[in-house]
Amino acid sequence: MPSVTAAAPPAPVAAPALAPAGPPRPGELSWAQARMRAHAAPRPWPARTVPLADAVGLTLADALRAPHPLPAFDTAAMDGYAVAGPGPWRVRGAVRAGTVWPGALHAGECVGISTGAQVPAGACAVLPVEAALAGGDGLVSGPVPPPGRHIRRTGEDTPAGGLLAPAGTPVGPALLGLAASCGHDTLPVRPAPRVRVLVTGDELDHAGPPGPGRVRDALGPALPALVAALGGECREVRHVHDRPAGSLAAAVHGTRDAEVVVVTGSTSVGVTDQLRRLLTEAGARPVVDTVACRPGHPMLLAELPAGGWVVGLPGNPYAALVAAHTLLGPLLSGLCGRSLAPLPLVPVTGSLRPAAPGLTRLVPVTWDGAGARITAGHGAAFLRAAAVADALAAIPADWTDGTPVPLLLTG
Repeated sequence: MPSVTAAAPPAPVAAPALAPAGPPRPGELSWAQARMRAHAAPRPWPARTVPLADAVGLTLADALRAPHPLPAFDTAAMDGYAVAGPGPWRVRGAVRAGTVWPGALHAGECVGISTGAQVPAGACAVLPVEAALAGGDGLVSGPVPPPGRHIRRTGEDTPAGGLLAPAGTPVGPALLGLAASCGHDTLPVRPAPRVRVLVTGDELDHAGPPGPGRVRDALGPALPALVAALGGECREVRHVHDRPAGSLAAAVHGTRDAEVVVVTGSTSVGVTDQLRRLLTEAGARPVVDTVACRPGHPMLLAELPAGGWVVGLPGNPYAALVAAHTLLGPLLSGLCGRSLAPLPLVPVTGSLRPAAPGLTRLVPVTWDGAGARITAGHGAAFLRAAAVADALAAIPADWTDGTPVPLLLTG
């Protein structure tokens, strides 16, 4: 992990004033711009080849193609009889899945066949068993099926060399099954980025009810699961004192086993908020520095000189959740080589206080498949609404009740 000096900090310097809850500052990124910039900032990590069992949850580094046609041969799609010409048909034998019937059928002949079995040469269709009448004289009668009926033709799903899944596709159960069915034993993947979480806040308790004047840490327990859901691998959660700044610097400096450091709190402009100054002193390249949204406005993303990434989240739990979906999720997708998924536009109903022009508000909503409704209880420090919501709605300042807005699915 790139190093950040832990030397004693110089005298404090004035931090930039936090933008009020009014219009965005000149040059401040919009919420949509911040997501796109976080996604575009990194180069995807190099690929590696792993067995199928080790690929689940990772991301395809190269396109997955079919090494042979799918299906590889004409296949029966029903149990019944593979028939040639018009009936009645004389039964010549039977063919089951995994076997091959030798020879070819001629007009007036058939073979019993199972679903998935190879259709013999000369067969023109499959007569389903429920439509067939088998007599004791070795003949089968029934309606003449149209040519090709209940036969899956060679290459019907995809030809040899056909694209099965593009690079950047997350590897899930269906893709693993598809790869195996094509004869692949390994997959080229990009590993999940390793993430280390640093939770700041001297006021935090980490077990039981909080004491007088203190609050229980919500982000330490929540962030590992969120990191995993966003495509990363959480290596550690460490709690760091607010001051002196050297304790935070030392924690970032010690992160040699992770590509991404997530710091909660320390992103605003209070006397205990040290992250921006620390990054400036380390020569970090700012990528996103505050976003025109509520909550989560003071979020940040920076690249360290040697290539690691630091994501700064606000200390309030719901604001941190918003910021993680805004910056951390797109950053991890970019590192994995995944595309930034488009957000569905869904009508949202409910009530919100008017917002200043240019501000996007991120509010939890419940979604019934047709429309979404704003969920009550979504203050910056409160997770009740987010805990029962299906998505976050990105609501612009000019929104009116029932207008479609982008939804960021969180379930």
